Amino acid sequence: MSDPTTSFFEALGRRGHEALLAEATGTIRFDLTHEQGVDRWLVVIERGDVRVSRNGGEADCLVHGRRVTFDRIVGGKSQIYSAWVRNELRTEGDVRLARLFQRVMPGPAGAHRPRDFARERRRAA
Repeated sequence: MSDPTTSFFEALGRRGHEALLAEATGTIRFDLTHEQGVDRWLVVIERGDVRVSRNGGEADCLVHGRRVTFDRIVGGKSQIYSAWVRNELRTEGDVRLARLFQRVMPGPAGAHRPRDFARERRRAA
């Protein structure tokens, strides 16, 4: 069974295109530390087209922190913005990319995305 972070990045890579990132072009590398070392994920975004790999290398934006923190975020138990405020995640480089990437992060468990909620309301009416 894979961990929440691996599941999140693999699912993101399978999407191919993410409309919420249509304004974004650039690379974001996530360096997530844990007891055995560092997991690296490289997200390449080209006007919403998304590719994900485990490669390191240079990136326009670097997000680093503990993997357990990122597991909580992608598991819906915490929010990425709160982790930035608490300095549990740090960002270097093009912070705008990290802010745009925040759009694809899962919300708290049981939360509704506004567009999905609006669609459900229209169907019910």
